[in-house]
Amino acid sequence: MISFSKFSVCHLQFVISHESISAILTAMPEYAAFLGHEPKISIAELAVTVPGFDLEHVLTDSIALFSSDAVLSSDFVSKLGGITILAQRLSDNDLEVADVPKVLASEIGGLRGKVTFSLRTYGVPKNRVKMLYRDGKATLKKLGKPCRYVGSEVKAAPTVLLHDLDLFSGKKGCEITVLQWKTVDEEDAPVETWIGRTVGAQNIKHYSWLDMQKPVRDTGIGLLPPKLAQMLLNFGLWILTDGKTEQEGKKRSKQIVTVYDPFCGTGVIPLECLLRGWNVLASDLSQKAVNGCAKNIEWIRKERKILKKEVNSEVWKQDATKPTKEKIAPDMIVTETSLGPALTDRATVKDVKKFISENERLQEDFLRNMATQFPGVPVVCTWPAWRQKGGWTKLEKIWKLLPEIGYAPVMSAAVSLDDPKRFSLLYARKDQFVGREIVLLRSTKAKPA
Repeated sequence: MISFSKFSVCHLQFVISHESISAILTAMPEYAAFLGHEPKISIAELAVTVPGFDLEHVLTDSIALFSSDAVLSSDFVSKLGGITILAQRLSDNDLEVADVPKVLASEIGGLRGKVTFSLRTYGVPKNRVKMLYRDGKATLKKLGKPCRYVGSEVKAAPTVLLHDLDLFSGKKGCEITVLQWKTVDEEDAPVETWIGRTVGAQNIKHYSWLDMQKPVRDTGIGLLPPKLAQMLLNFGLWILTDGKTEQEGKKRSKQIVTVYDPFCGTGVIPLECLLRGWNVLASDLSQKAVNGCAKNIEWIRKERKILKKEVNSEVWKQDATKPTKEKIAPDMIVTETSLGPALTDRATVKDVKKFISENERLQEDFLRNMATQFPGVPVVCTWPAWRQKGGWTKLEKIWKLLPEIGYAPVMSAAVSLDDPKRFSLLYARKDQFVGREIVLLRSTKAKPA
């Protein structure tokens, strides 16, 4: 079996310092990340993007508590596909729930004009949350500060509203995050309290704009979610910067990366690359897909003023299993390979065997081609998995061929795998019959000098 690879956590170009805020935050910043619908993938993404990531606790597979040796900003969160909200803990570990109104006064009491505040809670009784909203408003009014709050004890404010009201910068208000949980599952067990300030959240408007406004959308196939594209690119950059010291990682992360997507479709991954300022190489066997990708790239360039002289992009028709005639030199290959036919119901055992046979052959030919053309270049890709009565059926033969082809699967040591011998992550929604197995491959072949 392939040996385990423990990669060092690297710095990404979008980790930047947060502007100083009124509260004194922990010397070693501590955070609470609200996880996406695939918690393990969310934690894996944190592990490969957060400098000095140290996972401390996970609350019911929905919130990860961790520390870092860097201060993380809203810009950092915007590049993560698996995290919905990020809060940074306030420095006083002795803060109690009753202190929330005082915390609000400290955070936004000195701002000019009318302010807005919100509360995001976990494990706090609803009647207590209702009182916190009331007491927070009363405390600010005593300071002569006109205010209002968004959200309620029933439901926290949607992230769209937090962005619209600019509650992350601290200039117009803030959101306080309050978490409570028992250390052990016993009635008289002590309750832990964690109080922090929300520093960033996913921008749903951005995803909707990116998905709905681009000129070409192929709804006839299983579309790669933009959030997943972000995660795949983050995994790719992690492999790319492995083996470097911290200072070298910082230097490398500031350079422009060139990404090749050989199954580009209409360009979900290429568009995300351009938004990051990364060069794009994109190809597909379908001319229709190539045309759609090219149109979408031109659209994003105009919308976000991304100049060709600053960020390069090339799109062409190409069979991913055959050598390319284009002279290209990617830093990493990130792609969604073929998932096979779209399914509206669970496939029969016979059909799944057929799908596996066809896809195993495709994946082998694709990886052999990439290993030959681009030795030393890492690959992050997705393989199909089919939902069956007893669970998920996945590819098997390709795993045994990886060492001979020239790749070694890798995964962060912070990730708890379902199968410790299978370094992959499964991305699938409850209503889907075809899932995606995310695979991170480090090239074992030397890169030409």
